[in-house]
Amino acid sequence: MQIKRAYQAAEKSDGYRILVDRLWPRGISKEKAGIDLWLKEVAPSTELRKWFGHDPERWLEFKSKYRTELKDHTDLVDQLKQAEADHKTITLVYAAKDESHNEAAVLKQALEATR
Repeated sequence: MQIKRAYQAAEKSDGYRILVDRLWPRGISKEKAGIDLWLKEVAPSTELRKWFGHDPERWLEFKSKYRTELKDHTDLVDQLKQAEADHKTITLVYAAKDESHNEAAVLKQALEATR
């Protein structure tokens, strides 16, 4: 499992590409994005996303709050686990500029912790 910005070119090595943002990335066509599945419901709530605002100072609290939200979406987490089992390689795609402080990074950690 890997994570990748939506603005980076899709590659064969990405495997099954899953967009995990609530909003479609600006300026990217569906064809160029190469998304196999858009699982927007697994993204942080609108309230949490706006509160976080990709502020690194809020990162630790964001991670905690997002993991709490994920506990209410075990069906979606299970869907991601199944996608990985079915496709071997999955890439969680996100649009944020910050490659370290984004929901895909939290989601990847959460999924890896359940293995």
